Amino acid sequence: MQRRDLLALGAFAALPAIPRRARAVVPAGGDRPGEVVRTHALSLLAPPALPADFRHWPWANPDAPKGGEAVLARLGSFDSFNPYILRGTPDPGIGLIYDTLMAGNPDEATAEYGHIAETVELPADRRGVSFELRAAARWHDGRPVTAEDVVFTFNALRTQGRPFFRAYWADVTEVVAESPRRVTFRFRTAENRELAQILGDLPVLPKHWWEGRDFARPSLDVPLGSGPYRLERFEPNRSTVYRRVEDYWARDLGVRRGLNNFDTIRYEYFRDTTVAFEAFKAGQIDFRTENVARDWATGYDFPAARRNLVKREEIPHEIPTGMQCFAVNLRRPLFQDARVRRALIEVFDFEWMNANLFYGAYARTSSFFSNSDFAARGLPEGRERAILEGYRGRVPESVFTEEYRLPVTDGSGNNREGARRALALLREAGWSVRDRRLVNAAGQRFEFEILLQGATFERVALPYVQWLDRVGITARVRTVDPAQYQVRIDAFDYDMTVDSMGQGFSPGNEQRDYWTSTKARENGSQNVAGIADPAIDELVELVIGAPNYEELVARTRALDRVLQHHNFVVPHWHSRTFRLAFWDKFGRPERNPRYGLGFPQAWWIDPARERALEQARRS
Repeated sequence: MQRRDLLALGAFAALPAIPRRARAVVPAGGDRPGEVVRTHALSLLAPPALPADFRHWPWANPDAPKGGEAVLARLGSFDSFNPYILRGTPDPGIGLIYDTLMAGNPDEATAEYGHIAETVELPADRRGVSFELRAAARWHDGRPVTAEDVVFTFNALRTQGRPFFRAYWADVTEVVAESPRRVTFRFRTAENRELAQILGDLPVLPKHWWEGRDFARPSLDVPLGSGPYRLERFEPNRSTVYRRVEDYWARDLGVRRGLNNFDTIRYEYFRDTTVAFEAFKAGQIDFRTENVARDWATGYDFPAARRNLVKREEIPHEIPTGMQCFAVNLRRPLFQDARVRRALIEVFDFEWMNANLFYGAYARTSSFFSNSDFAARGLPEGRERAILEGYRGRVPESVFTEEYRLPVTDGSGNNREGARRALALLREAGWSVRDRRLVNAAGQRFEFEILLQGATFERVALPYVQWLDRVGITARVRTVDPAQYQVRIDAFDYDMTVDSMGQGFSPGNEQRDYWTSTKARENGSQNVAGIADPAIDELVELVIGAPNYEELVARTRALDRVLQHHNFVVPHWHSRTFRLAFWDKFGRPERNPRYGLGFPQAWWIDPARERALEQARRS
């Protein structure tokens, strides 16, 4: 499981840029301030598009056939079926067994519709939200899903779960089961306008199953769920098999009709990406999203692909891409000086990498909110500048005078100008070259370790090590297995690592876990860089409290700009397409949802294609 797959392992998805509209939580039919509102859906933007009695998602096929098996690959290993705590390495497929209070529609910007919750009620003062649960909602053992289950889940996640939950729901003061089917959350403030909706993302866990079990301990006990699949069997560190629940309580709801069509979904584990790819080519794996540009360009010239038994598609998207980067650990004294951090940026030759490693597939990332309206651009103007003026003297002065730009090379691999700029910055910071090694006034060498999970990024890190060596910096690459990597990341035990800060339509409460001082000190948080700056803390709270979309854009751009000019990370790149490869056995809806793939939820096994594929393989 990736570190950021924290809630329902799919409840949060990266979301694309959106039109300029108000940001307040908008119930179906529009917001009516000062009135109690009962609704079937919420949105952070325009009113939800679908009525309470919608039959199915517009992008789903309600008549999709059920049956067959989809086999997918996972890297690493697992030793737990609890994905919500720091300890252990969970199987990421476990999210298939759980339902959430509300279900997001990847065809709309930020709309969510009732799932376990049939009705949402917003009080007149907007300092809370109530969910009324469906009478039909059932656990797999037949017992009803109750408000007490919701209360148990929320309290367990916030007190014993990953630090993310404490940051995400920090403005919730109380949760109360007012009746067996009604649960109410009360808020510290009415200004946290997304809080009602993000509580709808809560995956509900069964209180009665967890009684007598330690929630904070990793466990391979097969958990009880209420979702479309149940865990049927597993072999630790090798495979898991999830079977579709025939009498799933929500199968005829609009949010589920036409989805969850495979009888079984099987995950096979591999230690190495190369071995996983070979398993796909051999037909042992059915579907993969290709994240390696080299493999996409050169790796699909094998017999099954030449015979068109394996399909490939590249699907453009407008999803905000966030920031992937080499992140330094500011908890280390070596990286405290912003000039040192800028020097690390100057020697990184993206143009050479894009031409020689990535086949020109990527665009450089310069913003923490890239590919969205929230990315800072040019010099600050208007409302954004007015916000930043309030922090003059507490943020880098370059925020006001210089557009943030990354160095651009000729792609030859001979980045002399970048090396000169880096050495000048390092000299200003008190470093000098002796015997071709960079040392400080005390004679200590500039050296550090780059921690990686798996071998994929070695081909990126190793050239970077060579470029650093040209200015006298000694960097070593350390590659560990996913379980060890997770332990070290959670404990902040690294100098530099590859990080990814995903973003969505409407930046909000999750920003606390990325950037704030409190989270820099809390093991397991997503503040990988260790950023601890009071001005940034305040800007994050401004983002969370933005009263409308225009103000959210201005406040987020101000935050983005300050993060940029501190040079906390060495930015990488992003792709504006999904790259899919799959064996030709699937059927799928006529179109994808606007902001997602719909796999595996909306795809199915096409019996005719599957028979033809089997015959072709035999021949």
